[in-house]
Amino acid sequence: MTTTAVPLRSLVRRDALLRRLLTVTLVDTVGRGAFFTLTMLYLTTVVGIPAVTAGIGLTVAGGVGVVASLGFGHLADRWSSRQMLIVLHLVQACALVAYLRVDDLVTLIVVSSLVTLAQQGGSSVRAAAVGRAFPGAERVRIRATMRTVTNIGIAVGTSVAAIPLAIGTGGAYRVTMAAAGALYLVSAVLLVGLPADRIDARPGTEPNSDGGPAVRSRSPYRDGRFLAVTVLSGVFGMQFGLFEVAMPLWVVRHTTAPDVLVSPLLLVNTVLVIALQVRLSRGTGDVQGAGRVMMHAGWLMAAACGLWAAAGQVSVIVAVVVLFAAAAVHTLAEITSSAAGWSLSFDLAPPDRIGAYQGMYGTGYALGAMAAPTVVTAAVTMGATGWALLAFTFLASAVGIAVITRRS
Repeated sequence: MTTTAVPLRSLVRRDALLRRLLTVTLVDTVGRGAFFTLTMLYLTTVVGIPAVTAGIGLTVAGGVGVVASLGFGHLADRWSSRQMLIVLHLVQACALVAYLRVDDLVTLIVVSSLVTLAQQGGSSVRAAAVGRAFPGAERVRIRATMRTVTNIGIAVGTSVAAIPLAIGTGGAYRVTMAAAGALYLVSAVLLVGLPADRIDARPGTEPNSDGGPAVRSRSPYRDGRFLAVTVLSGVFGMQFGLFEVAMPLWVVRHTTAPDVLVSPLLLVNTVLVIALQVRLSRGTGDVQGAGRVMMHAGWLMAAACGLWAAAGQVSVIVAVVVLFAAAAVHTLAEITSSAAGWSLSFDLAPPDRIGAYQGMYGTGYALGAMAAPTVVTAAVTMGATGWALLAFTFLASAVGIAVITRRS
């Protein structure tokens, strides 16, 4: 085991499990970044599936992801996390390559659902594995480091995707997408080396306080406090959709800033997460600390909404400055809220139910992600009123979480 006093660099150097998890994360996200940059364009321009039809297929797959997040969280408390991660990576690899055979809505739904099942299910299992492998205060720091590596990997993968985009042929798309699938096979091999004694569930091995057989903790479905945190975190999690979906729409249609500014704004988000996620995750080592950090995130998010709205009311030069400020403040809210959420998802979960609790928490985020495109797009079309409603929603959810943690 490790302790909070160990510097992160030393922790990575001395812990083989952590090194392997970070390596797998990097390999996965390079493949994911390349693949998902090309997916919609491949389906619409190469395969010839209408954009609306492709959107329907991917939406159905998102629903499968919600179920997978919950289901695999429960399985992570009963089956080997190492074996499940290996199998899910193999499924992911095969499903990504199977995209090359998609030619209609039915095959798209089947294949994209398998991809989402493996991705969301694997996320719940991996979170449970981290919860078991590392002591309390280390978990958030490990998750923060993994998220930093995730952003690096996605940035690299997105850059790789520029090659087939520049070539513009169906063959270039297919080769890159098949290579992304192959990277998941590499990860599956790397996962074989994970130590089962640290990450696998061992239900029923801990005696209770009177020396009798172990008694299972209550289900997350009956934990009102955790359910409330999950719902409120899912609501706040819509801020990811705000940046990815609403921000480009707002910049292009409602501000005087040049359309090309969308890419630099996304780059600001990526760079700040890479630079600050680990550092700004400090202070979330307990439930009360996580609540305070979540409160800060709520105010930051409300301020970001105000800045996004203001950018639609000013001249070109001022709009550019305000948009960059909005992107920076929004990203700070994203970083701090993520750290607070990780801490709460671990600290509010009993050790023998950590998989089920992680699955439930991930389901809240998945539901928020499903609702986000519709909610944030509708809000943006309302202009300043819509931004005010979003600011109130994000701040109210953060306040709710902070109130719950103060009573814990």
